[in-house]
Amino acid sequence: MQKLNFPQYSFRFKNNENNLSIFDAIRKKFVILQPEEWVRQHCIQFLLNEKKFPKSHINIEKKITINQLTKRYDIVVFNPDGRIHLMVECKAPTVIINQTTFDQIARYNLALNATYLMVTNGLNHYYCQMDYKEQRYQFLENLPSYQP
Repeated sequence: MQKLNFPQYSFRFKNNENNLSIFDAIRKKFVILQPEEWVRQHCIQFLLNEKKFPKSHINIEKKITINQLTKRYDIVVFNPDGRIHLMVECKAPTVIINQTTFDQIARYNLALNATYLMVTNGLNHYYCQMDYKEQRYQFLENLPSYQP
């Protein structure tokens, strides 16, 4: 798999019937290794190791309903009070992050109301803080670390 713009992490792999899988520490199971999953697994490790979010606060690939359509978010990090702190949209490294990508995460966020948004293709990472009062988002240089 392609080298990504994250620190180097150790992963567990398994090959089953010519399908390479990677162990997801949050879902506690092996998942088929696709380019987007490679990015997601690096992002999970980034949130755990660099940003110090507790594993118990992270949720992966759950369904949400937006305008009667069922969608699936990549990663959500909850606050201790249950509100959503961060929503992450992961794309494969070959996907260019553009306004369409931000429109997608903004639509998802209509249902979730996260404080922070992160969009990454593993090579480029973008962080935003939501300002609901002004109905806009502000780009950040970095994502704040966990504050208990």
